[in-house]
Amino acid sequence: MPAQSWAHSSTSKVGRGGSPRCLLCHRELRPHPGAACVVDSSSVCYGRGVIVDVVIPALNEEASIAKVLAELVDRRVRRVVVVDNGSTDATASVATDGGAVVVSEPRRGYGRACLTGIDYLRGDPPDVLAFVDGDYSDFPADISVILDRIESGADLVIGSRNLGGAEKGALLPQAVFGNWLATRLIRRLYGERFSDLGPFRAIRWSSLMGIDMRDEDYGWTVEMQVKAAKHGLRCAEVGVRYRPRIGTSKVTGTLRGTVLAGHKILWTIARERLRP
Repeated sequence: MPAQSWAHSSTSKVGRGGSPRCLLCHRELRPHPGAACVVDSSSVCYGRGVIVDVVIPALNEEASIAKVLAELVDRRVRRVVVVDNGSTDATASVATDGGAVVVSEPRRGYGRACLTGIDYLRGDPPDVLAFVDGDYSDFPADISVILDRIESGADLVIGSRNLGGAEKGALLPQAVFGNWLATRLIRRLYGERFSDLGPFRAIRWSSLMGIDMRDEDYGWTVEMQVKAAKHGLRCAEVGVRYRPRIGTSKVTGTLRGTVLAGHKILWTIARERLRP
């Protein structure tokens, strides 16, 4: 893990908490591993682009979370928040050692963990919020292509495993079929073309606040996509790589998880279509 560095720049301005503030955007600067500063001779940042925070919902990911954090490096990333969703292993301590901010959410649920991460950031929100899983199935370095597409004008960017190419065995048959069915229903009912419901994604903070995310479990990803389509957000996809995860999937790795997730995804697509 690289040593910590400031995500924007070092300046003589100091916030109420004693941390320096950027002279251009006036945000309080916080350390984040691997962040690259762009600073002129006067210690003023320039050309900063968007400010990005990352939320990682994590449940018993002690074997993988350090790898995710080590490779989640992009100059636009300010901080990473790992939401420990009731882990019984050392996920929280490993994430802390890796330089992440760790927030506890003992109530289980993928969407609930994401919502808790969002709540944590409300006091000092980023321009863009990215989400990635903590199981090392995604390639964290692919965040750069996702953020590039945001900076070119998109409001929501989905990292598509279908476009990027998943390694053999990374996506189980039930996940492949579920994605195929859900994305075609979204196209028919909402007119938006997606090829995947992949968890690796980024959305502008203002757009995220506008769609009022509420799902607390399996419907989180599809809720974001159908609400984005309903609200007329500029949606895009980029190809991302995908590999077999470390450990067993909590969703498609069990029959119960597969059935519950499939039901919730289809219900969410239909429910949002009926709402004004």
